[in-house]
Amino acid sequence: MSNPFLKITRDGAIVTLTMNQPETRNALTGNTAVAEFVQACADIALDRSVRAVIVTGADPAFCSGGNVKDMLRFQSPDLQPEAIREEYRNGIQRLPKALYHLDVPVIAAVNGPAIGAGLDLSCMCDIRIASEKATFAESFVKVGIVPGDGGAWLLPRAVGMSKAAEMAFTGEALDAQQALACGLVSRVVPHERLLDEAHALARKIAANPGGVLRMTKRLLREGERSSLESLLELSAAYQALAHTTADHHEAVRAFIEKRAPRFVG
Repeated sequence: MSNPFLKITRDGAIVTLTMNQPETRNALTGNTAVAEFVQACADIALDRSVRAVIVTGADPAFCSGGNVKDMLRFQSPDLQPEAIREEYRNGIQRLPKALYHLDVPVIAAVNGPAIGAGLDLSCMCDIRIASEKATFAESFVKVGIVPGDGGAWLLPRAVGMSKAAEMAFTGEALDAQQALACGLVSRVVPHERLLDEAHALARKIAANPGGVLRMTKRLLREGERSSLESLLELSAAYQALAHTTADHHEAVRAFIEKRAPRFVG
């Protein structure tokens, strides 16, 4: 498509990725969305000066997930299941592998409906804050398909298995306050304040040493699938690295000297 899906902006150590095709409610299929997300994540991963990322959508939606009109092509009698499987593996499934595994902390600023793969996209982020206009639905069942983008793995880790099953089996939407009550989001803010709140949170994160932020996020990710013993071993190795960094030395000196630290990365 001629217009990029992502609008990428930067403020110091904070990168904001705005899904910017409001005419499709920022749908993730039938366009270059996945490829752009994958490239953006690769660029951010290599840029050690980036300390926080915000993902949001151009109003009125955060992300409508898969483009239902684009699904019509799967009804072709000439299209074999094997081809559809490969399209998922080489298409939408590249998104969670890139975004969920990005070492930099990621905040989803959910400004409106997050539907299907749009909800799952928010769950690929570390922190979710919601506008009062946000809604959330694991709605694949409503169009006769299953979560093909990893939602069955992501959503239970965000809200627990019982709530995830309820959402996936009914396809019904939660409003922002319901999402807050079940822990899907950590806060709900006025719509006009959403990006200000997201940037304020990102600045608090970015004020900390970048290398330690990345290692901390990796420990959180590894902790989701590791034994305590394995995670303790990895934590000891990361801690050995952290203790040798200039930022750690500066933090200790600043604490002793009762001043604000000056981290250099």
